[in-house]
Amino acid sequence: MISAQEFCDILADRGFTTASGVPCSHFGGPIAHLSTQPGRYVPAPNEGNALAVAAGAALGGQRAYVMLQNSGLGNLINPLTSLVMTYQLPILTFASLRGWPDPATDEPQHAVMGPATHSLLDSVGTPHYTLHTQDSTEQFTAILDAAEKDLAELRAPFVLVERGAIGKATSHSDAAPEGIAAGTAIRVVTDAAPDASVIATTGYTGRDAFAVADRPGNFYMQGSMGHASSLGLGVALTHPERTVIVLDGDGAALMHLGALSMIGHEAPANLIHVVLDNRVHESTGGQSTTSDTTSFPEVALAAGYAGAVACESEDALRDAVLQAQAATGPHLISVRTLPRTGAIPPRATNALSPQAIRDRFQQDLQRP
Repeated sequence: MISAQEFCDILADRGFTTASGVPCSHFGGPIAHLSTQPGRYVPAPNEGNALAVAAGAALGGQRAYVMLQNSGLGNLINPLTSLVMTYQLPILTFASLRGWPDPATDEPQHAVMGPATHSLLDSVGTPHYTLHTQDSTEQFTAILDAAEKDLAELRAPFVLVERGAIGKATSHSDAAPEGIAAGTAIRVVTDAAPDASVIATTGYTGRDAFAVADRPGNFYMQGSMGHASSLGLGVALTHPERTVIVLDGDGAALMHLGALSMIGHEAPANLIHVVLDNRVHESTGGQSTTSDTTSFPEVALAAGYAGAVACESEDALRDAVLQAQAATGPHLISVRTLPRTGAIPPRATNALSPQAIRDRFQQDLQRP
């Protein structure tokens, strides 16, 4: 294992002055370290954006690298093949190896991408190397030496990073936490809409929903980050007689913010979009999102939502959910939540298979 500071310093010594990415717990240390240095790290909403930022830096004459989870390679392939590789921009990308070598040791959403990561990169002809858990700075330097040859040939090499290959570092925030507990917010929302179908986004939101408000009408997403609102839209359009609530996170909502425009355009009267905004990617280590400069209610209204409010208390949240059910939607409710403390609840798939979650949700949609 190499330390987070060693990882960043070795790259800086080679002239890599700009980094961008989407958090993965494998890169929590480097992101925390770089975030203490203004201008060194650009937090991107999704992996394609991160690669495009690095491509822009390369166009501007700087050396840049990207850090991401391999589950996000799907967001990356388009700009990788049609921008970076087409224009021969030398970008170095670090991708975690979730779900590899044994998918059974990781969360179920990594079971497909984990074993497919190497062959996916092979299929588009981009070189890749693996940084193993036991590797030292000597092995890391050797990998970078090989990658430098690819970069000199205007290629876009990847370094695939095993769990534990890079050390951790503590994320720091000067802002005092404010808001209500996420589990409390979820309970308030579901209690106020007991007959609603609920789509819970990936990460800790789904875990909290399963812990405090499990019911057959809940669909817990694992992976597919940023797509909860689109999934909810599909359900809402298919079942206009049913109130559909999306429990989203700030990082997830930002990842595919364009979905709000689609929802506003389709105008499902029965959709309530709740964004739990704690301003961090909590399940990957507490790295900051960019929600502190984004007003979700204002974005929603501009995108065509019928109503949008921000809530900071349980009473305000309860009233907002009740009012949204009584009025034609779609509605967005943004609520400030606190960083979680104590033990994190288990994921739903510890008790239910993904197929069981699907089946009982579909069955619940058929009830009167």
